[in-house]
Amino acid sequence: MIYVFKTSVDSPSKLESASALLHELLPETLWNFDLEDCDNILRIDSEHEIVDLILNNGIFDCIELE
Repeated sequence: MIYVFKTSVDSPSKLESASALLHELLPETLWNFDLEDCDNILRIDSEHEIVDLILNNGIFDCIELE
């Protein structure tokens, strides 16, 4: 399933912190940020339910998009 989130990741330093967190939380999962999008989109391709994990990550703010 593809999950899409609007995020507060809007700079290289925030991207670095978010990437480190995602590598730790979701080591086997494909994900990417689109910082050229006005909503700083995070897309995650995962077979597992990850919404609560991402929404409550403590590093960056995000909102799940439908």
